[in-house]
Amino acid sequence: MQALPSAGPDRAGPENAGPEPAVQALMLASRAFVGLTVRALAAVEADVTLPQFRALVVLAVRGTLRSADIAEELQVNPSTGTRMTDRLAAKGLVRRVRSTDDRRVVRLRLTREGHDIVERVMARRRAELERIVAATAGVWRPAVTEALTAFAAAAGEMPEQEWWLGWRQHADDPEQDA
Repeated sequence: MQALPSAGPDRAGPENAGPEPAVQALMLASRAFVGLTVRALAAVEADVTLPQFRALVVLAVRGTLRSADIAEELQVNPSTGTRMTDRLAAKGLVRRVRSTDDRRVVRLRLTREGHDIVERVMARRRAELERIVAATAGVWRPAVTEALTAFAAAAGEMPEQEWWLGWRQHADDPEQDA
């Protein structure tokens, strides 16, 4: 790995470079992250698109939701969310559950098969990230980790531990079936 040039008197330091280098680095990293997910999806041979996988992840973390809630979380039109969840239901990855309080309300929950797909893809992604981090161990200073954590928080992502706590809660749900 190539060392970064140091800031000398005639070189602007990172603190004076403005946001563009960070934006460029994050654009590059985001392509890498999407690639990791796409490869993990392909490896588990799930008949699921990337947007559908995102919907499965939302259900895995948040639990039973209405189609409109999923659409809002994914920032897509409600009709797009409905079509997406209809396809996931047809594949047996989610199931519809009527509210006991209001029969007009239909919520979606992961089936065991949907849960298993998310679990397998996340395990593959984690293994690949561990490999990449090991190969780039020299750059993982506390400041880099803190910056990425702050970035994820600003983007509305929950910390890994909270994600897995929600995941485990819904994984052990006795009503979740195929």
